[in-house]
Amino acid sequence: MGFAIGVDVGGTFTDVVLRRPSGAVTVAKCLSTHDDPIAGIVTGVTRVLSGLDPALVTRVVHATTLATNAVLERRGVRVAFVTTRGFRAVVPLGRYARVEEDRYDLRFTPPPPPVDAGDCFEVSERISARGEVLTPLDEDSARRAAAEIARRGIRSAAVCLLHSYADPAHERRVAAILREHVPDVVASSEIWPEIREYERATTTIMSAYVGPLMASYLSRLEDALAALGVRAPVHVMESGGGVMSARLAARRAVATIESGPAAGVLAAAATGLGDVISFDMGGTTAKACVVRGGRPEITHEFHVGGKGSFGGRRAGTGVPIKTPAIDLAEVGAGGGSVAWIDAAGALRVGPRSAGSSPGPACYGLGGGEPTVTDANLVLGYLAAASIPLSPSLAGKALDRLAEPLGVSRAEAAHAVHTIVSAAMASAVHVVTVQRGIDPRGFALVAFGGAGPAHAARVAERFGIGLVVVPEHCGVASAAGLLTGELSADRVLSRLGAGDPEAVLAGLASAAAADLGVSPDDPRVRVERSVDARFAGQSHDLTVAWEPSRDRLESRFFARYAQVYGIEQRGEVELVGYRVRVTLAAPPGPSPGEPPPGAAPAGALSGPSAGTAPGTRPAYFPELGGYAETPVRTRATLGAALDGPAIVEDAESTIVVPPGWTARPGPGRAVHLTRTPSGKAPRDV
Repeated sequence: MGFAIGVDVGGTFTDVVLRRPSGAVTVAKCLSTHDDPIAGIVTGVTRVLSGLDPALVTRVVHATTLATNAVLERRGVRVAFVTTRGFRAVVPLGRYARVEEDRYDLRFTPPPPPVDAGDCFEVSERISARGEVLTPLDEDSARRAAAEIARRGIRSAAVCLLHSYADPAHERRVAAILREHVPDVVASSEIWPEIREYERATTTIMSAYVGPLMASYLSRLEDALAALGVRAPVHVMESGGGVMSARLAARRAVATIESGPAAGVLAAAATGLGDVISFDMGGTTAKACVVRGGRPEITHEFHVGGKGSFGGRRAGTGVPIKTPAIDLAEVGAGGGSVAWIDAAGALRVGPRSAGSSPGPACYGLGGGEPTVTDANLVLGYLAAASIPLSPSLAGKALDRLAEPLGVSRAEAAHAVHTIVSAAMASAVHVVTVQRGIDPRGFALVAFGGAGPAHAARVAERFGIGLVVVPEHCGVASAAGLLTGELSADRVLSRLGAGDPEAVLAGLASAAAADLGVSPDDPRVRVERSVDARFAGQSHDLTVAWEPSRDRLESRFFARYAQVYGIEQRGEVELVGYRVRVTLAAPPGPSPGEPPPGAAPAGALSGPSAGTAPGTRPAYFPELGGYAETPVRTRATLGAALDGPAIVEDAESTIVVPPGWTARPGPGRAVHLTRTPSGKAPRDV
């Protein structure tokens, strides 16, 4: 195992982690550069490489929000959509659900479709759901569409013919004709050949929409790293928690839409605790995910850009994407979230963020609006960060809230802290209580620059008695990248397949080819599953493959009861087949065992790992306001530290409220536990 670099670009900070062969870790945290994210990456990589020969780096793993931001901000490339005659309006018509304030808007205007109606084209052909050719392909209609697309100057096209999953011959021929005129063509049979033409179409369109941007970005990133002397292959985190080569990421850009959030969940799973709730709060958003038995929950469909979707579970909000993704909930609540007063005079926090430019007021970079970070600084929870913090600027910003609310500065700051904790608790609620899971049996793993400051308060709301803050928690997503394994997914909808084993074997071979290996390679792990449903139903559930039909049906019955809460028996039919091929990553340090020399290498400003700052005033309502509070670091924590207390890291701060106790845990983690007398505060 050589030197490996993990790079996580967030809305506020860019985190870079260098892992040495011994397991020792060097970290860097710098402000994200939104105009050109690569500039921030180069800054971070340069810091962690200080004094090291860049040629020693053998692996670079990157989590990027490029695809997500391109979809949310609608700045992808112009795309033409080509489909079967009679289905041109499928995408423009779309599927919309009124949520939140739109429910009461009598003049509700649906969001614009991902492709303009005028850029949708039809070709004459028809294949049945069983793969029978009903209408032969008229190649002249495809050529006319290609010529018109080229005439309009459109350089990217998405092809999604009806039932092409059953027989892709027509779709492949149409794509070949289009490629004679259009530089970038994506076919649904190459991306995700699954039933339901609308979701398959939007998935293909989004890949064509962001693919050219991703290809250009990754090419420039590789050039920038090469200029530093780093010529290691660049891998990209994909939504399902694996990593893929830069070449494959450019070809299947849609698989990277949840790239950033997935990395943090892997860091939570790497704690080795089994059943945990991953809680990641950065500068812009907070994410929550359930990890059971060391494995995060996976969904095969999510929505991007919808209101109130909390990670994309609500159909009709945003653009549906059919690809494996770690099933998480996300809210616009982070350290940079702006606090504001609405027209009714109520205090609100987020979802708008100050980001890295101008950033929170306390950064002294020109920002003047009060943010969560400013509130935490006023409350005495923060003292140092990756950049100097100004208490006076934070206080002035909070005064803008305190005066109209008629409260003190401290009370306004605490209200901001409480409101944003409640917002983050809603994400935990979505992935647990709302899905029938009792969170009290889980540990809450907190990370991100802001997560440890709020974790105990969030845990109190659910009766969770253990909070785990791993080492390097402020850059945990970047560290989690290095635990990801090279993987590729393949799926195929095939009704009434005669030999499921043959279908799965073919998918495994195709997925292994994406990785440049054989499915028989001893380093390769193949996971197989099928989509099954009761005969006559239209929706299916995914269960692990079992060659024995009786055992497979038993698994499906159990899964059905788990999801829907009722026992049912009947004829079961297989609808689709799924394969994930994984190439084992180089072994890293075992969870719970600190690697030799694992202390940060000083890439961040902040308290020294061995210095106890002493005490400072911090605000806790249980104590009536400000109280002199012990301040420690991980190295000076001691056997146990009762709250109220603060534990400072170079990259984040752990707040230990009254009723909680902080103790050292395995792997240099900090464990917060509720004392018997600890009581949750009343919910806001």
